[in-house]
Amino acid sequence: MPLTAILLLAAGTYAFRLAGPLLGDRLTVSERLRHLLAVAAAVLLVALVATGALTQGHGFAGWARPAGVLVAGALALRRAPFPLVVVAAAATTAVLRLCGVS
Repeated sequence: MPLTAILLLAAGTYAFRLAGPLLGDRLTVSERLRHLLAVAAAVLLVALVATGALTQGHGFAGWARPAGVLVAGALALRRAPFPLVVVAAAATTAVLRLCGVS
């Protein structure tokens, strides 16, 4: 990536982070808009997880990775400690791949 692009991205990121404290008192956001923004953030996060779990390159990633993500999701819903969630997901994926499930 060219240095100019990196500097522009850094400046834009800094400007976005600075805009919150500077404009926080000037803008009023309705409760409905706050709710919609929270829902939109959750939808984007789920889409990112689904894309990362189901695809590799331009194709399907196989069944082992989604199974690991499913185990991680189930443990996270049960409020398991984060290291346990990560290790269980990785172990699930590894064992399935060891058994020949790609």
